[in-house]
Amino acid sequence: MDEMEEELKCPVCGSFYREPIILPCSHNICLACARNILVQTPDAESPQSSRASGSGVSDYDYLDLDKMSLYSEADSGYGSYGGFVSAPTTPCQKSPNGVRVFPPSVPQPPPQQHLLPQPGSLPPIPRNSCITCPQCHRSLILDDRGLRGFPKNRVLEGVVDRYQQSKAAALKCQLCEKSPKEATVMCEQCDVFYCDPCRLRCHPPRGPLAKHRLVPPAQGRISRRASPRKISTCTEHELENLSMYCVQCKTPVCYQCLEEGKHGTHEVKALGAMWKLHKGQLSQALNGLSDRATEAKEFLVQLRNMVQHIQENGVEFEACLVAQCDALIDALNRRKAQLLARVNKEHEHKLKVVRDQISHCTVKLRQTTGLMEYCLEVIKENDPSGFLQISDALIRRVHMTEGQWGKGTLTPRMTSDFDLTLDSGPLLQTIHQLDFVQMKVPAAPMLQLEECCTQNNSATLSWKQPPLSTIAVDGYILELDDGSGGPFREVYVGTETICTVDGLHFNSTYKSRVKAFNASGVGQYSKTLIMQTSEVAWFTFDPASAHPDIILSNDNLTVTCSSYDDRVVLSNSAFSRGVHYWEMTIDRYDNHPDPAFGIARSDVLKDVMLGKDDKAWAMYVDNNRSWFMHNNSHTNRTDGGISKGSTIGVLLDFSRGIIIFLINDEQQGPVAFEGLEGVYYPAISINRNVQVTLHTGLPIPDFYTPGEADPTGSVC
Repeated sequence: MDEMEEELKCPVCGSFYREPIILPCSHNICLACARNILVQTPDAESPQSSRASGSGVSDYDYLDLDKMSLYSEADSGYGSYGGFVSAPTTPCQKSPNGVRVFPPSVPQPPPQQHLLPQPGSLPPIPRNSCITCPQCHRSLILDDRGLRGFPKNRVLEGVVDRYQQSKAAALKCQLCEKSPKEATVMCEQCDVFYCDPCRLRCHPPRGPLAKHRLVPPAQGRISRRASPRKISTCTEHELENLSMYCVQCKTPVCYQCLEEGKHGTHEVKALGAMWKLHKGQLSQALNGLSDRATEAKEFLVQLRNMVQHIQENGVEFEACLVAQCDALIDALNRRKAQLLARVNKEHEHKLKVVRDQISHCTVKLRQTTGLMEYCLEVIKENDPSGFLQISDALIRRVHMTEGQWGKGTLTPRMTSDFDLTLDSGPLLQTIHQLDFVQMKVPAAPMLQLEECCTQNNSATLSWKQPPLSTIAVDGYILELDDGSGGPFREVYVGTETICTVDGLHFNSTYKSRVKAFNASGVGQYSKTLIMQTSEVAWFTFDPASAHPDIILSNDNLTVTCSSYDDRVVLSNSAFSRGVHYWEMTIDRYDNHPDPAFGIARSDVLKDVMLGKDDKAWAMYVDNNRSWFMHNNSHTNRTDGGISKGSTIGVLLDFSRGIIIFLINDEQQGPVAFEGLEGVYYPAISINRNVQVTLHTGLPIPDFYTPGEADPTGSVC
C-alpha cells in the first residue's frame, strides 16, 4: 500500500487530503488549499454581464481571437460545473500538456496558512474569483456559491482515513495471554488477529478452518474499520439526498434537480444501478491494468537480470581487454628485445672493425717511427763508405714503407653512425586505430514458423535474428538434409532471410536449420525445423521448357502444337525418388498421329519425337499399336492404340528403377525401361493433330505393388 500513498496526497500542500473536493477536470484538492490558491480577476466588467453574454469579448479581443479563449461547453469539454462560469477574455497561454490556460491578471497573493474552516462556516469568496487546477492548469471563475459548488470526494476521504489508521500502530495478536505479539494475519471469517504461534494453535489450516481467508493485518484493519456507506446530499439542494445519476452530465443528482434544475430533460438512471455498473467497468479496467502491471514486474525482473548480466559481462570483457592489451605489450617487448639484439650486434661489429684498424695502424706507425729514427741516426754517421753500403737498402725500405701508407690506409673502415632506422610509423598508426570491432559471432537465428511452409515438392523457410541481438550479420547459411535422415548440406548462402528450395522429393520428411556468420566466424544453428512435402506430385507443363511451337492452356495442363512436326514439352517438376503416377487424356486425335509419352532429362532435344536421343525414355503410339523408344531404338511393339478420349498412364518407380505405361487403365506391354537413376521430368511430344490434358496428384494404381515383379518383366 505504500505505492498508493502518492494518490492520497494533495498536489498543493503535499499532505494527505483533508476535505477533498472534485474539480471539473476530475482532479482533487483540499478545500483549504483550494481557497488558498484562489485569485481575484480584474473587475473590468460585472460578473452579471459576463454571465448574461456568456463571454465578455472586448474590441481588442475581436482583433486577436487566436490568442484568446473562453472555456465553455463548446471548446473545453465542460461548462459551468458547480460554481464555475465562463472565464474572462484574457490572453491565454498553453500549459506543458497543451491545454489553454488563463493566467492570473493580478499578482497571486502569498500562500496562506493551511487552516481548515469549520464545515458550514466557509468564509465568503471574493467576487470574480478564479481557481486554476494545480495539475492540468485549467482555470475558471467561481460563481456565487464559490467552493461550495464543488462536490466533496467522500470516497477519497474515507480511503485516506483508513490508510492513516492502518499506518497508526502495529496490530497485536488477540489471543496471546501475556505480552501480545505482533499480529501476522487476520481471519476475515473469525474477525480475529493472530500471531504465528496462535494461528498454528488456534486456527489450523484443516477442517472447516481451511476455507477461511487469511489476510495481512493492515488489510484486515482496513476491512474491519471500513465505515458504513454514507448518504450523500446534493450540493445545490442540501436537504435532498442524491438518488439518481444524470447520464449526460455524468454526475449524481437529487429528485429536486430533476424537477426544477437543468437535469430535467436529461437521461437519468438509478444511482445504485449505475454504481454497480461503474464498479464493474472499473473492475474490468483494473484487470487490464493488472495484466500490464504483471508484465511490467516481469519486465523489471528481466531488466534487473540484465543489470547483473551486464556487470558480469563487463568484468569478463574488461579482463579480456586487459589480456589482449597485455598480449600486445608482451609481443612489443619481445620485438623490442629482438631489435635491441640487432643493435647490439651492429654495435659490437663496428667496435671490432675500428679496434682492429687501430691495432693495425698502431703497429705500422711504430714500425714507421722506428725506421725514421734509425734513418736519422744513419744520416748522422760521417763514414761515407759505410753509409753508401746501406743507403740504397734504406732508401728502398723508406719508399716501401711510405707506399704502405698509400690511399685508403688512413681512411676509417667503419662509420660511427648506425645505418638502422626503426620504422614505427605504421605500428603507431595501427595503435591509434586500435578500436573495438565485431568481437562475437552472431546469435542463432529464429525460424519464423508462421511463414515457413511446404507446397508440392518445394519448401519455403523464413528466419530472423533475435530481437535484442545487436551483433552485425554478414549473411546466412541454410542447410537441409536429404529427406531420408542423411547428413545436412548447404542449399543457400546469402543475405536474404527467406528462401524457397525447389526440387525436393515428394512424400519426404526434411530437416532444416540456419546459421548466421560475420567476419568473426559462424554462429550457432537455429532450432531444427521438420517439414513434410506433398504425398503425391502435383505439377503442370512448363512453358519455359516447351518448344516455341507448343501451345499451352488450362493453367498449363492442356497442350497442343502449331506444327506438323513433333515438338517436346517438359513438366515443371522433376523426380529422382519415390513412386509416381500421372495420366494424360486425348482431347483431340486427327489423322492418326503418333504422340510420345514418357520421361526425359532437362537437356532433351525439343524439335524431334520424344525418345529419338539418349535423353528421353518414351512410348509412342498410334491408333493400332505402340512401341518403346530410347536413343532412337524401337522395341516391344504391342497391339492396342489410342483414339479421342483415351487415357495414357505413366508409372515411374525409383525404388526398382523402372517405368511402366498404361492405356485405358491396362498395362501396355512389359516393363518399358529398367535401371533408371537420376533426375527425370515427365515429358510429351505431339504435333498439331493432337491435344492432350495432364492429370496429376493421382494414387498408385491398385494392381501395382511397388518393389515386386516376376521374371518375365510383367508387373504382379
